[in-house]
Amino acid sequence: MASIWIGHRGTIRDYSGFSPSVDAEAIHKAIRGIGTDEKTLISILTERSNAQRQLIVKEYQAAYGKELKDDLKGDLSGNFKRTMVALVTLPAVFDAKQLKKSMKGAGTNEDALIEILTTRTSRQMKEISQAYYTIYKKSLGDDISSETSGDFRKALLTLADGRRDESLKVDEHLAKKDAQILYNAGEKKWGTDEDKFTEILCLRSFPQLKLTFDEYKNISQKDIEDSIKGELSGHFEDLLLAIAPSAAHGTDSMLNKYC
Repeated sequence: MASIWIGHRGTIRDYSGFSPSVDAEAIHKAIRGIGTDEKTLISILTERSNAQRQLIVKEYQAAYGKELKDDLKGDLSGNFKRTMVALVTLPAVFDAKQLKKSMKGAGTNEDALIEILTTRTSRQMKEISQAYYTIYKKSLGDDISSETSGDFRKALLTLADGRRDESLKVDEHLAKKDAQILYNAGEKKWGTDEDKFTEILCLRSFPQLKLTFDEYKNISQKDIEDSIKGELSGHFEDLLLAIAPSAAHGTDSMLNKYC
């Protein structure tokens, strides 16, 4: 599942010479003519930033009195339709729908929950939670609670709260302290204190975690990923392993997932 968020350091930049009215008109012609001009749709919607795509959506509505996503749904089909509709959907709404889909029906798509909740910023998570409630009239936290369990559920709920520190500043003393806590909670302990792993990995900033993991390796002579694999299991292990690489490579790695 590709992310459709964008940040200033994302992989898609604002398109130079952008004109929402020109793009809206070109898209309208592409889907209203005889046959669909798929090349035009692709060249416009995949080469504009999300912020620009949302301006196109507003311009399209103003010019033609219809929702762009509805016209795309009516004219396209299959995976191409799903991709084009996703590109003009607000990121928070898109993620809210993906989260609902992952928890709907028999069984839960834990991988989808992990992918979204471990890669979104605190601000984005707040927007997603609001969108989720607006669409489904239920809180995201309530659905997570009813569809998951144990330490995995605790970690998901912590991430869904959108309380991760996003400061770029790092505290060396805190990193040493947290590294020791993680070591005491895992490698040094008979049994594992899972709550300590959740508290630190789900709430500390990514730059702070990077420093913490460096300190952890100094203490334990092991990478944090190896300790997680040795001490934890199941979907909780998968979730923490999804967080660790982002932190180990800094915030740029995480932000570059947003396109």
